[in-house]
Amino acid sequence: MVQEKITQSSEISKEKIKQLKETAKQVRLHIVKMIHKAQSGHPGGSLSAADIMTALYFDILTVDPKNPRWPDRDRFVLSKGHACPVWYVCLALRGFFPVEELDTLRQFESRLQGHPVSTKTPGVDATTGSLGIGFAQAIGMALEGKWLKKNYKVYALLGDGEMQEGVIWEAAASANKYKLDNLVAIIDNNNLQNDGFTDSIMPIEPLDKKFEAFGWTTRRIDGHNMEQVLTTLREAKAHRGSPFCIIAQTVKGKGVSFMENVRGWHGKPPSDQELAQAIQEIEGGLK
Repeated sequence: MVQEKITQSSEISKEKIKQLKETAKQVRLHIVKMIHKAQSGHPGGSLSAADIMTALYFDILTVDPKNPRWPDRDRFVLSKGHACPVWYVCLALRGFFPVEELDTLRQFESRLQGHPVSTKTPGVDATTGSLGIGFAQAIGMALEGKWLKKNYKVYALLGDGEMQEGVIWEAAASANKYKLDNLVAIIDNNNLQNDGFTDSIMPIEPLDKKFEAFGWTTRRIDGHNMEQVLTTLREAKAHRGSPFCIIAQTVKGKGVSFMENVRGWHGKPPSDQELAQAIQEIEGGLK
């Protein structure tokens, strides 16, 4: 069943939503700064996922920054691994490692590589980068949880361009076969990939109908409406009976006007002048 319209849960206070919105702006601020300092990285898809990631790490996920490998923690997989700046920021702000370490992005011997590495970075559960592989790893994590009779949930964030990979649909089919109701897929549907608009390169819609055909429960939301994001993620956390897919409509480069919906900002660092403008716009939003 598809739910197009989400209303704010009575259990979610206005203050909670306000706090998450402010945190998401801080996340965006760190993203543009760290990519500028590294002069390398992927701002577009990091910024589009900032609201989703903020809701996950500051409300939804059951994790322990002091014990990153806690066996009963929820698992998170960033299947679109190139967007790792947003993940690193959330991990740092959540306390997995010092915020100052964000300045080491992509530096030699840094724990914050250009794609996430589970053996290097506290809080990173899966090494990803080759598109589609992260989702397959999430299936394995969810299977382990079922076999060990654990209560944790597995959350996987995917890019919409990534949906063109065949392994995605093999994974989706296996999730239904093994009744992985401890698995939540979130699609960052910003309609842009490295080579252009997703619907021009290889159309992927209707994603909801496709996942439903594979036995998933689906929801469509505005990925920048924090009320919808949080309400739907809470619904997914409580859901039982089938794997759960959230299709979040987002804007690539969200929060920085000259980056929004521009393909060139998929993997380009801002200049000094561009960084200054980006900071001004994000901080203006903070005020």
